[in-house]
Amino acid sequence: MSRRSRKAAPANAGAARCTVTVCRGTAKTPALDHAAQLDQLRSSLAQIAQVRITGCPGACEHTNVIVIRPSAVGRATDGRLVWPGLVDDRDAADDIAAWVEAGGPGLADPPGVLDLYAFAASRRIRQAVEP
Repeated sequence: MSRRSRKAAPANAGAARCTVTVCRGTAKTPALDHAAQLDQLRSSLAQIAQVRITGCPGACEHTNVIVIRPSAVGRATDGRLVWPGLVDDRDAADDIAAWVEAGGPGLADPPGVLDLYAFAASRRIRQAVEP
């Protein structure tokens, strides 16, 4: 991910929200309370982003996958989909929520720890999640 400076989110950016897609195809991380993680994201991002569930996109080696789609304003400033994988603890989900709250892809620099989670999804996997 780029470390370049990001533009500040415009005041009306709330109308065009990020979308956070949570993979719930299978529960491959038994120690994680999947329902609690989803509730955590939904409550943290209730007024900030759309949180939706998808079936398994086929990136099981990276389970739990959460995909962050930039807002329209973020896409206009070159924001791209970000694919964090192995999001299996509360702190990682909190970092993702804080970044989305700050504007997300294209508008805010991601937390440094997100570099440890992000992966490049294949075209086949991207098509399973993208609308």
